[in-house]
Amino acid sequence: MGHAVGDVLGLAAGVAVSPLPIVAIILILATPRGRLNGTLFALGWLLGLAALGAIMLAVGGSGGASDHKHPATWVGVLKLALGALLALFGAVQWRRRPRDPSQAQLPKWMAAIDHFTPGKILGLGLLLSAGNLKNAPLTIAAAASISSAGISVPQQIGTLAVFVLIASLGVLAPLAVYLVMGDRAQGILANWREWAARHNVAVLAVLFFVLGLKLLGDGISILAG
Repeated sequence: MGHAVGDVLGLAAGVAVSPLPIVAIILILATPRGRLNGTLFALGWLLGLAALGAIMLAVGGSGGASDHKHPATWVGVLKLALGALLALFGAVQWRRRPRDPSQAQLPKWMAAIDHFTPGKILGLGLLLSAGNLKNAPLTIAAAASISSAGISVPQQIGTLAVFVLIASLGVLAPLAVYLVMGDRAQGILANWREWAARHNVAVLAVLFFVLGLKLLGDGISILAG
C-alpha cells in the first residue's frame, strides 16, 4: 500500500494546485452564507474525486489491471493517452496565457456566485473536481495506478482516500482559514484569490505539461516492461 500511495502523491499534488477552484471557494466564502456554502463546495469536491476514483477502481478490479504484479497493458495505454492529452492541453494553455497577468479574466459565472443556491454550490464542487480537464485525467490515472498495484480492496480504498485528501488540500485550505479565523481571514483569502486569478492560466499550462510528461513516461515504462 505504501508503494501505491507513493505512486499517486504527485498526481494528487497536481489536482490540489487548482487555481480556479481555489478562487471559486474564496468567492463562495465571501457570500452571506459563506460557512454553509464553503462546506458544501468542499463536500462536492471531495465527492467528485472519490466517485470518479471509485468508478475507475471498479473498472480496474474487473478488468485485471494487475498481471503477475505488473500493470496490465491497458493501464500503460491509458496513461500514455492521458499524458498526451494533458501535454497537448498544456501547450494550448501556454499559448493562450495573457502576456500581462494583471489582464487575466475570471469566468463570467463567478460574478453570479452570490446568487447560487446550496444545490448549485454542491454541484459546482462536483463539476470543478470530477469534470475538470486537469483533475479528471489525473484522478483516473491515479485510480488506474492503485488498481494495478496488486493490493487488496480495502487497501485500494485506503489509498484512494489518501489521494482524495491530498488532492483536496488546495480547496480545503481556504475553508480551514475561514473557519478558524473568521472575519480576520478576509485579507489572507483576498491575497490568495488575487494571486490565483492572475496566474491561473500559466500555472495550469505548466501543470498540464509537466504532469502530462510524467504520465507519458509512466505509460512508456509499463508498455516497455
